[in-house]
Amino acid sequence: MRLGVLTSGGDCSGLNAAIRAVARQTAARGGELIGFEDAWRGVLERAWVPVTVEYCRGLLPRGGTVLGTSRITPYQEEGDLDLARAVRDELDLDGFVVIGGNGSLACAARLTTDGIPCIGIPKTIDNDIGLTEHSIGFDTAVHVAAAAIDRLHTTAEAHDRVLVVEVMGRHAGHVAVRAGLAGGATLTLVPERPFVLDDVIAAIERRHRAGRYATVVAVAEGALPAAGTWEIPEPEIDRFGHARLGGVGAALGAEIERRTGYETRVTVLGYVQRGGTPTAFDRVLATRLGLAAVDAAYDGAWGSMMALQADRIVRVSLAEATEAQATVPEELLDAAAAFFP
Repeated sequence: MRLGVLTSGGDCSGLNAAIRAVARQTAARGGELIGFEDAWRGVLERAWVPVTVEYCRGLLPRGGTVLGTSRITPYQEEGDLDLARAVRDELDLDGFVVIGGNGSLACAARLTTDGIPCIGIPKTIDNDIGLTEHSIGFDTAVHVAAAAIDRLHTTAEAHDRVLVVEVMGRHAGHVAVRAGLAGGATLTLVPERPFVLDDVIAAIERRHRAGRYATVVAVAEGALPAAGTWEIPEPEIDRFGHARLGGVGAALGAEIERRTGYETRVTVLGYVQRGGTPTAFDRVLATRLGLAAVDAAYDGAWGSMMALQADRIVRVSLAEATEAQATVPEELLDAAAAFFP
């Protein structure tokens, strides 16, 4: 069997571990693997490299992706789909292993329907892909965010400040909730539960009246105020139709200081959460998903995504996984809210 592998969409830690696993399992089964540079852009521009076991040496602990990534798809321009088919035929590929997030895997599901067979491996620090408990990169992002909150506590206490930390999380607050719980954030604001700014202000003021002058507020970039309670600027839209999120932390910090008079500082973690050495959990998860993806290809299970369920790697439908967005469970939301002062 001859397979193509690519990493598509946003980067995260653990991608290289997945590429390595796909390469090792393909070699073990007597197949050949080609890696496309910058995702589907590499397919459309015929930019590829042989991905051998030797090529992958030293990749396990490396963050990012040696293949590069982009948000280009074969549906971007008229004729791109036919070009992608032509490249597949020229290289005699049986199909593609696509390591990507919601958008990338939805594209892979559509491509399979349109005659370009794909198998998906879920990756996103947002952890919002359906039918899997964890995506590659999520655990590393939580560790980074929790460590940042730990550090912010000490400087907040030293200066008696309110510190707002904005973490990633477009439609789901998985990183904010878990990092907030692990780091002991005073308040955690997430997309699943719109917040009321008056309640946030009241909670901070209660802490100050009780003699606790340091407060850490964790907020996901996609968190929004309840309708009619506070207006924040509409985000810009990028060329792929995605909202450019980020900025809720700064707006929140400014409003807290204006209303309370308490000195407030804002930290935006941004891409720090997506880079660097992957945790042991992400390395193991990426390895297991990569091995399973190759086995699925050999079984002809095109249109499936490898998923983690109850600590087992299972095959689920790519289309169903990308339709069922995974938000934070109510139990975890309640756990975070339990510490609301």
